[in-house]
Amino acid sequence: MSKLLDGRALSNKFKDSFREQVPSLRKRFGRIPGIAVILVGEDYASNLYVGMKEKACLDVGFKSVVKRLDSSVTTKELLRLIEEYNNDESIDGILVQLPLPDHIDEENVLLAIDPAKDVDGFHPYNVGLLNIGSDTLFPCTPYGVIKILQEYDINPDGKHAVVVGASNIVGKPMASLLLRKNATVTICHIRTKNMCEITNQADILVAAAGKAHLITSEFVKDGAVVVDVGMNRLNGKIIGDVDFEGVSSKASYITPVPGGVGPMTITMLLYNTLKSFKIRMNA
Repeated sequence: MSKLLDGRALSNKFKDSFREQVPSLRKRFGRIPGIAVILVGEDYASNLYVGMKEKACLDVGFKSVVKRLDSSVTTKELLRLIEEYNNDESIDGILVQLPLPDHIDEENVLLAIDPAKDVDGFHPYNVGLLNIGSDTLFPCTPYGVIKILQEYDINPDGKHAVVVGASNIVGKPMASLLLRKNATVTICHIRTKNMCEITNQADILVAAAGKAHLITSEFVKDGAVVVDVGMNRLNGKIIGDVDFEGVSSKASYITPVPGGVGPMTITMLLYNTLKSFKIRMNA
């Protein structure tokens, strides 16, 4: 039976550390780390995520600003608001909740965020730094996966890591972060042929395709580390991309859903906000 990679416990450990630092940061610099979140429209999932992010910020003592805009807002108006936050010295992180309405120019919106405040790690400047091996603000979900592996002393060095999913948000940056840890990395995607043969070579298998129970036991070799990034709603329940019951009998370690990668995503948003604060304050 697999050992659980407990992302919720690790998340709480990080948040305790952030909370402990806030009084000394306030005393030393006269302010605390601050993040501004912009939400456009009434999308249920987006509202839920933004609420969770706001709660997490307030829980550790960070400043949280949430700007909710009507779905009729124009790209120009949104860009003007981002510029205000770019110039606001009390704001260390700016996050625009995706997806945006179709009439909004999403690419220009993301480009408008100051890379130094891009706590999502989506700005092309930060993506470039990630891929050339420099330090930067890394995308939260894949960076959370790396922190989970580190917590459980799972070293990707020399291992074959297979990432199922090639999105700009998870799959591609996940592969880049694993490569930085000296893993040999393969990415599988919707057009991959014989995927089962490839995933069976994985020492570390990261499922990030967004398809419920895509990865069954036949896709996993004995003793592999399996990280499930998937969050799918099925029959009123949240389940992952991995068939947990079937795969846990073969894997050496596995993340549960919920309680695995999910809690670490918001935690790494806080991590990036604190990192941005310290860089900007020369701490």
